[in-house]
Amino acid sequence: MIVEAAIQEDVDAIGISILSGAHMTLFPAILEEMKAKDADDMILFGGGIIPDDDKEQLEKMGVAKIFTPGASTEAAIKFIRKAAAERQSDEEIM
Repeated sequence: MIVEAAIQEDVDAIGISILSGAHMTLFPAILEEMKAKDADDMILFGGGIIPDDDKEQLEKMGVAKIFTPGASTEAAIKFIRKAAAERQSDEEIM
């Protein structure tokens, strides 16, 4: 449903906050659905209580950025703006 809504709304990024500990299940499932729906050009980022080892694995899988507790809202906004601008630049080149 998350990916379908993102496609319908033509978003640049999907942000997920996970505090349940299910990050190693949910993020890969979203990435898989993004690939299946040919939406893997969207940026997937998120945050929550995520151990450093898992954070590293998720980023290797394709999650663009993980924000952990203590990250500022300003840092997240700056990341999203930069990533979206880069995505739009890439689209203009094509």
